[in-house]
Amino acid sequence: MTLKQRITDDMKTAMRAKDSERLGTIRLLLAAMKQKEVDERIELDDAAVVAIVDKLLKQRKDSIAAFEQAGRQDLADKEASESTVLQAYLPARLSADEVKAEIATVVEALTAELGRKPAAADMGKVMGAAKARLAGKAEMGQVSAAVKAALA
Repeated sequence: MTLKQRITDDMKTAMRAKDSERLGTIRLLLAAMKQKEVDERIELDDAAVVAIVDKLLKQRKDSIAAFEQAGRQDLADKEASESTVLQAYLPARLSADEVKAEIATVVEALTAELGRKPAAADMGKVMGAAKARLAGKAEMGQVSAAVKAALA
């Protein structure tokens, strides 16, 4: 069963259970997926769905910070509950040590490709390769910090 099918099945389950909060979040996710399919005229695979979920989670995290700063705990709690529902559709995240190991592998590959050890100026190249390799498996903020540490 693809991730897209699982999300659709979860929507049906939430409708039957009359779980309005979960249903609203899943519908939001399905709408974002449908929008991407219509805009790009493609059928989404699991990797693309994970990218959309990642994007929505980042939006929720930013919203929570903004609402807490503005003193709107009620809205921050709503965003946090949506974030919890969305987290269920992501694959298991890598630990910090696993991210460092993956970044070391990427740096080694780029060292062989460039013929020298990548410097701080090559951060874009390293991040591009790391993003392709770790998309959906790790938070990009954590990846960026690991890349900076590896290049320092």
